[in-house]
Amino acid sequence: MNTMMHGDFTLLAKQYVNRPGYSEDILHALMSHTGAASEGFVAADVGAGTGKLTEILAKLGMRGIAVEPNDAMREEGIRLDTCNKQFAWQKGFAEETGLANDSVNWVFMASSFHWTDQKQALSEFHRILKEGGHFTALWNPRDVERNELQQQIESIIRHYVPDLKRVSSGSQSHMSGVEEVLLSTGQFDRLIFMEAPHTVVMTKERYLNAWRSVNDIQVQAGQILFEKIMDEISLCLSHIDEIEVPYKTRAWTVQAI
Repeated sequence: MNTMMHGDFTLLAKQYVNRPGYSEDILHALMSHTGAASEGFVAADVGAGTGKLTEILAKLGMRGIAVEPNDAMREEGIRLDTCNKQFAWQKGFAEETGLANDSVNWVFMASSFHWTDQKQALSEFHRILKEGGHFTALWNPRDVERNELQQQIESIIRHYVPDLKRVSSGSQSHMSGVEEVLLSTGQFDRLIFMEAPHTVVMTKERYLNAWRSVNDIQVQAGQILFEKIMDEISLCLSHIDEIEVPYKTRAWTVQAI
């Protein structure tokens, strides 16, 4: 039996298609801030997973490189081909992207910056960014506070894993210190923060499979308890065919000095 480890998404790659996208309102606003509409603009989605953010960047007209360390995730992204060839895929890490010096205008890490050696990653991003380029770290937590069903599901999870420590939720309670980290190397300034709520309509099957793509809960619960969690969530949804799931995209952007 394969054992899942923190940060290893090999066993989850096929479920990532069920995850939600990110707020296009946030990305539109940041495109204006970064000058992303200019000719020859190059974006790099680092820790791209299977391309959930990359797909949206391509839809908004951007081009560039999707960098992903995990072979299963990267291969699934290439297979899905949601970026319409606007992004080339390559193996690489946040700390060692494999990209050339001064080759990128904008670096993204979507729901993945927390898995890195953050100071090393920031130095790597500074190396590959062109003068005045930007780095954006963003997350897409469920907006539990404004939805009774999500609060109920959160209670189920906490019942089975009372000491749960979310690694990747991106919610306000888990993101203290991120601004200090982004400015800590002295290579970036002009930090701005944006957040925007958005709602994703999912079938019950997609919603359950989106939970099956979550690494940190599965690792901490273990397989048996995680299946009990999934059974109880499924029971909560027994009378529902379609679910409106509230999210809140939260994005921190800094500019290379």
